[in-house]
Amino acid sequence: MPVLLEHEALLAEQAATLCRERARVSTALATMRRVDVFPTQANFVLVRVPDAPHWFATLRDAGILVKNVAAWHPLLANCLRITIGTPAENDALLAALYALPMNAPAEFANRTASLERNTRETRIAVELNLDGTGRAELATGVPFLDHMLDQVARHGMLDLTVRAAGDLHIDGHHTVEDVGITIGQAFKAAVGDKVGIVRYGYAYVPLDEALSRVVVDLSGRPGLEFHVPFTRAMIGTFDVDLTHEFFQGFANHAQVTLHVDNLRGDNAHHQAETVFKAFARALRMACTRDPRAAGVLPSTKGAL
Repeated sequence: MPVLLEHEALLAEQAATLCRERARVSTALATMRRVDVFPTQANFVLVRVPDAPHWFATLRDAGILVKNVAAWHPLLANCLRITIGTPAENDALLAALYALPMNAPAEFANRTASLERNTRETRIAVELNLDGTGRAELATGVPFLDHMLDQVARHGMLDLTVRAAGDLHIDGHHTVEDVGITIGQAFKAAVGDKVGIVRYGYAYVPLDEALSRVVVDLSGRPGLEFHVPFTRAMIGTFDVDLTHEFFQGFANHAQVTLHVDNLRGDNAHHQAETVFKAFARALRMACTRDPRAAGVLPSTKGAL
C-alpha cells in the first residue's frame, strides 16, 4: 500500500507539471502571429499555423515530437499536434519557433533604433539592431575605437552603424564619449520595455595573458564600476582613459548597471579588447529572449 501511495503522489506531480507546461506553451503559442491554439486536456497542444510543412520541418529538426495532422480531416488543415515535454524540452520548442521571423513575439519585434546626436563638439549618427548578424559599419574618426566597436558588433551579434565627426584636432575625448552616449541612447530605444528578456548578462573573455569580466543589469538605473588597470597610457594614438569615458557615456544613457573588471593582463591592447568583447557578450545575454518568461517583465516591482 505505501508503494501504491508513493506512485500516486509521483503521478499527481507529473500530471500537475504537464498541466502547467501545457498552459505555458499554449499561452506562448497564442502570442504568435496567425496561430490558433485549440484547447486540449491531453499531453499535446493542437495548433493551426500559417505554414504547417515549414513549422513541422523546423520542429522535427529541433528534435521536437510533432505530427502534421492536416491529412487526418479537412477541418485539421494546417494543423500540428505538438507533444508537451519537460520544461527544458518545451523551452527548446519555443526557442525553435521564436527563431522563425514570423513568430518573434511582439515585444521583440523591430528591436532597432536610429538616431543622431549633434553638439558644438561632435555630430554622431547611430543605427542599431539588437537582433542582427554582427555586421558593423564604423567611421568614428578614431581607428582604435572603430576596432573595439567592431568587436562589440561581432560578439554581441548586433548590427551597428556609427558615423561621427568630432573635434579630433583637440583630442579624441569628446568623440569617444559622445559615441558611447549615442550608442547608449540607441540601445535604450531599441531594447524597449524589456518584457520577456533575460535582463542580466555576464561574460569572461580571455585574450592570451589578459582576462576581463563584464556584468550588466538592464535595471533602468545607470551606474558604472570600472576597474581596468591599463599597463600603459596609450594604445597607438588612443588614450586609454577614454575607455572609461565610453562606458560611462553608455551606462548613463542606456540606463544600465555595468561592472567592468580587467582581472589580469600585461598588454594594454589585450586588456581593452577583452573588456569590449566581454561587454558585447554580456549585452547579448542580457537582451536574449527568454521563452519561459514570454510576456513577463523581469522584475518583481513591475517596472524597469
